Amino acid sequence: MSDDQVQHRPVRRRRVFYIPGYDPIHPRRYRELYRTEGAAQAQISGYVLTLCPKPRGKTYGWTVDAVIGGAEVAAQIDVLVWSDIVRDSMSGSVPATYWQLVRTAWTYIASGALRRMMWLRKGPVIAALYPVGMLLLQLLVALLLGSLAAGVLGLIPATGRVRMVLALLSWGIWAAAIVATLRWFKKKDGRFFAYYLMHDYAYAARWNGANPAALETRMAEFADRVATALSQDLDEVLVVGHSSGAHLGVSILADLHRDGRVPATGPSLSFLSLGQVVPMVSFLKDASRLRRDLHFLSQQKMPWVDVSAPGDGCAFALCDPVSVSGVEPANKRWPLVISAAFTQTLSPERWNALRWKFFRLHFQYLCAFDRPGDYDYFQITAGPLTLGDRYRGRAPSASRIDVAASKYTDMAA
Repeated sequence: MSDDQVQHRPVRRRRVFYIPGYDPIHPRRYRELYRTEGAAQAQISGYVLTLCPKPRGKTYGWTVDAVIGGAEVAAQIDVLVWSDIVRDSMSGSVPATYWQLVRTAWTYIASGALRRMMWLRKGPVIAALYPVGMLLLQLLVALLLGSLAAGVLGLIPATGRVRMVLALLSWGIWAAAIVATLRWFKKKDGRFFAYYLMHDYAYAARWNGANPAALETRMAEFADRVATALSQDLDEVLVVGHSSGAHLGVSILADLHRDGRVPATGPSLSFLSLGQVVPMVSFLKDASRLRRDLHFLSQQKMPWVDVSAPGDGCAFALCDPVSVSGVEPANKRWPLVISAAFTQTLSPERWNALRWKFFRLHFQYLCAFDRPGDYDYFQITAGPLTLGDRYRGRAPSASRIDVAASKYTDMAA
């Protein structure tokens, strides 16, 4: 990271904009996660972190007062909410979800995207195939239970019209048992995550990687809020994109730079992407807008640090999102791809407790580490260093993957 790419400036006041992934849950969960995990990290690392809810208003967030390394820092953290859009996309019936399964599988397989993503990381591809397998298994169980329920009537000896009536009843029972079983599975999806993940992957596949109009409108609103913060008396404006929120952050920040809305004399603007799944979108045919934004943003002077970990099976760990998407420019500066190295930054006891909790590990970037390395979410969002200064001179991970793998590399004009 060269000196002309970042500004040296101590941080006393920071504004953080957190962009969640595809998540229908109220953003309150992120405040509570920050509160509990921040307190745990502060105790482990020996600093002070105090959180207060933000007054009710149009936006949801909280404020943080921290004393880290003897420096006092005040941060305001806002969640850029799109959970309502997510909920609307998940409102389909059971049959609609199975139709999504067929359509989504066809989109990723026929386009070759699934095969090419397998070249990078098998973990997120397996995670993508999981809901397909689980939903098919649920359908199989429903069919078997329906057949068993209907078969009971077949044991009743009958002839003539009675036999016809029993046959009709058996078909009705068969259908009712299937419907009841599939509805039960959907009701219990908080345990299986099949419907949730199916809706997640179907959301990108439905538009072949393009953003639907409602999401583009919301992203423009997010960009306006970031632009407003850049005109305020702050030391740093930090945008954090987690999971699917990472590629939203790429496009939002690319728009701000392209439109000349990043003042040269304003606060430092930084971007932190965590557990990104960019190839799930950028490898699709109509993701030309995202590919253009990746190409453009990678050339800007704004610090962009991409953090992931091979232990996170839901992310494209250590895959440079610009390079693997096939849009790396000759003068590429960013992102700096580094590993959160869960097997090193979590104690053996903690790692053993979490290693098979795949969805929990996908959120570990927002949590405390009992053996922290140079990645500390709370020091990044509430500490005295800008993102650029914190990682100045940091070499990228030696295990990063930066080979172009996408079939589609065209970019929007």
